[in-house]
Amino acid sequence: MRLLLISNSTMPGEPYLSYPMPEIAKFLGNEPLKILFVPYAAVTFSFDTYEEKVQERFHALNHSLVSIHKSDDPEAAILAADAIVIGGGNTWQLVRKMNDLGLFPLIRQRVMAGIPFVGWSAGSNVACPTLRTTNDMPIIDPKGFDCLGLVPFQINPHYLDKNPEGHGGETREQRIEEFIEINPEVMVVGLREGTMLKLEGSQLSLIGSRPLRIFKKGEVPSERSAGDDLCYLLNC
Repeated sequence: MRLLLISNSTMPGEPYLSYPMPEIAKFLGNEPLKILFVPYAAVTFSFDTYEEKVQERFHALNHSLVSIHKSDDPEAAILAADAIVIGGGNTWQLVRKMNDLGLFPLIRQRVMAGIPFVGWSAGSNVACPTLRTTNDMPIIDPKGFDCLGLVPFQINPHYLDKNPEGHGGETREQRIEEFIEINPEVMVVGLREGTMLKLEGSQLSLIGSRPLRIFKKGEVPSERSAGDDLCYLLNC
């Protein structure tokens, strides 16, 4: 498999998808690809608007990109795609739409067969076994928590070490510790903003200047930086 799982699309003060684009370009290569975009995490703006926004960035890399919502035959669109890209937004909305359209099995099949997969934020969440480590409010019944299961661990995108000043609620770490208490067999990766995970075959690597944080039941949370061995997250 070939996966690029990005924590967030944009850093403050930067143009949309600015920081990950060099890595996306290297990941996808120089050969023009037909990319299928899944826009269903969008809630407060239209799928057309989302497509146009992402299309502009990928066209600059010499790749064509069309959104699956434009297709009368989503199955055919998935089968014809050279790569799959899933954008961020609300994970609950994304999973609901993908379940309604029955997209999970065929996308999983194509990615497992080797076509590149790029996701950011909610798009990274759905590469996991379930959506249960999303930060998003459950605004809609997703009709099931199961996702693509392309990796055996869970990702918490936009991972924060501390709560905002003046906020008295639980930290992100406390929320994840609740998750592993109930799900002791599942590891969780806290993926900080400005970072991404790349999987090439059996090689998993962290890209970015900030470390990720790994949570496992019964162990003190640990930090891993770019260049560290992450093979054990794949149960190697």
